[in-house]
Parts: sequence; C-alpha cells; structure tokens
Amino acid sequence: MTLKVIGAGFGRTGTLSLKEALEKLGFGPCHHMKEVMVNSEQAEYFYLASTGKSMDWDEVYKDYSSAVDWPTAAYYRELSDKYPDAKVILGMRDAGSWYDSASTTIYQMSQKFPKWIRFILPRTDKIFKMIDKTVFGEPFSYRFGDREYAMQVFNDHVEEVKKSIPKEKLLMHSAKDGWGPLCAFLDVPVPKEPYPWVNDSKEFARRLLFIKFLNWLPLIVLLSGLGFLL
Repeated sequence: MTLKVIGAGFGRTGTLSLKEALEKLGFGPCHHMKEVMVNSEQAEYFYLASTGKSMDWDEVYKDYSSAVDWPTAAYYRELSDKYPDAKVILGMRDAGSWYDSASTTIYQMSQKFPKWIRFILPRTDKIFKMIDKTVFGEPFSYRFGDREYAMQVFNDHVEEVKKSIPKEKLLMHSAKDGWGPLCAFLDVPVPKEPYPWVNDSKEFARRLLFIKFLNWLPLIVLLSGLGFLL
C-alpha cells in the first residue's frame, strides 16, 4: 500500500477528525499517533526514526494509505519526496487556540506519565522518548511551556509547509471547513453525512485523572504495606 495523503499538521489541529474523514472517503486505514500507542511495531519504527535511523517508509506505512498527526507530521517533507504523487494536508488552527488545547491535553500526558511505568515497560519508555525527540522536546527547543515561543514555532511550521510543498499538492484545512474543500482537493464525492467532529477533551481529562492516580499508586501501595505490617 502506498501513501496517498500525508498530514503535515501538528496534533490538536483536528487530526483525529481528519483521520475519520479520510477513512470515510476511502483513504484508509489512516495512520495517527493512536497507532503508535497501541501497535508495538509502529512504536519501534518511530522510536528508531527519532534516533536518526534511516527508515524504509514503505515498510512503516505498508498497512496505511494515509497518515496524519504526529509523528508523521515530523517527516512530512521526507515523505512527500518519497511519495511524489501523494497530496499533503496541513491542519489549520489559530495558534493560541492550538496551544491552549495541546498544552492541557497531549502535553500534560507526555509530562505526567508515571516514570515507574516507563521503567518497567520498555516499549512505553521508547514511545515517550520518541515524543520528546519528535514532538514536544527538540522541535520546541524544550520550551513548550513558553506559550509565545511555542505559538511562534507553530506559525513557523505553517509557513515552512507552505514554502516546501507545491501549491497544487497542498490543502490547508480546518475541521470547520468541512467536506467541500477536502473532497474537491482529493477529487471524491461529498458524503451526505456531516463532517466528523471529534472532541476528545473530556476523554483526555479522564486520562489525566487516571495518570495522577498512577503516579500516587506506588506510595499508596507502600503505605498500605506499612499499615499491614503495623
């Protein structure tokens, strides 16, 4: 399978909605960070890529016809060169809105995930090392907590994509744009159903609560053990 669509947009620019939209339009399966989280093979591929290893992208994306979100977005230029017939979609969002969303969801997950779990689960540790190298660490010069700086990196990325991808191959798309521009760009009919709108903020809030509990779990177990001994 060859990639037909490459997503160049950062996470939290409507990438999960775009994933569902592309799959409904016949460009699935669509790769997303979720694939890395649940698929050990994908986790290993992108960990190796983050260390600078030269990748066989045909092997990495052998089961996918489209790819959006991080970590794909980190390699959009290399992938566009590899697949010259693929079209590139740049997820668009106001930089301030994007930062507020990313900083309270996926960034918090990456920063607060329990170190003890990373220690006992090597694959999980590799995923978060990859995220550090590919997503929030090096790309933002380890300054993601600086709102203005992170917004500038976001805006610079948008300009970089616009300069590096030919206009005829690039669509700048926001979820609020809906089906019209996307279907015209991909030359497919517009579905009768509404454009998918995936808002997973509440799910992230639940995950962060669970992560907070996991961080306290070793202490809870220790105190429980001491109580039993007493």
